[in-house]
Amino acid sequence: MAYHQRVGRRIVERIMTFEPISLVLFAVAAGGLFVFFQLTGEVLEGETRAFDETVLLMLRSAEDPGTAIGPFWLSHAMNDITALGGTTVLSLMTVLVTGYLVLARRRKIAIFTFLSVVGGWVLSASLKLGVARPRPDIVPHLVEVHDLSFPSGHAMLSAVTYLTLGALLSRAEPGRITRIYTIGVAVLLTFLIGVSRVFLGVHYPTDVLGGWCAGATWALICWLIARRYIAQTPG
Repeated sequence: MAYHQRVGRRIVERIMTFEPISLVLFAVAAGGLFVFFQLTGEVLEGETRAFDETVLLMLRSAEDPGTAIGPFWLSHAMNDITALGGTTVLSLMTVLVTGYLVLARRRKIAIFTFLSVVGGWVLSASLKLGVARPRPDIVPHLVEVHDLSFPSGHAMLSAVTYLTLGALLSRAEPGRITRIYTIGVAVLLTFLIGVSRVFLGVHYPTDVLGGWCAGATWALICWLIARRYIAQTPG
C-alpha cells in the first residue's frame, strides 16, 4: 500500500510541475487525436461520403460541374492559395526559418524545428498509405493531383509547417501582440489552404478536416516538447 501511495505522489508531483497552460494544451492535443481517429473510422466505413459529395457539388455550377461557383477571379485566387501548401513553398519556408534560427544562435530550436516539420511530413505520407482513400471523382479536378486523398496532404502539411513555425517563432517574440499575430497568420494560412483544396475539387471536406486535426495535433505536441525541454535551454 505504501508503495502505491509513493507512486501516486510522484505522479501528482510530476503533473504539478507542468504549467496550467501546458496541461490545457496537452488536453487539446489528446482531443485532436481522438477526433482524428473517430473521423478516420467513419471515412473507412463510408459514413461521410454523402456529406462529402454534397459539399463538393455545392461548390460547382449546376449546369456544368467543371465550373466552380463564384466570380472568375476566385478560382485563380484558390490556385494561388493552394500553392502555399505545396511541397516547394513549405520546404522553402522551413529552410529559411531554420536558417534564421541558426543565424540567431538558436541552434537547438533550429534543429528541433526542422526535425518536427520533417517528422510531420513522414507521418502524413504514412497516414495516406494506411487509409488509401481515392481522390474525389464526383467533380472534375481544377488542378492536377496524383496521390491518395485522406488526410489532405496540403491541409496537414500546412498545419504541420506553418503552425509549428508560427508557434516556435512566437517563443522568440517579446511582445504578446506580436506572438498572437504570428500564431494568427499561421492559423489563417492553414485554414485558407485547406479550403482551397475542397474548392478545387481535389479533396473531400473530411480529407481536409482530417489533415487539420492530424497536423495541428502534431504541431501542438512539438510545441509542448519545445516549450518544456528545448526553448528553456540556451544555444
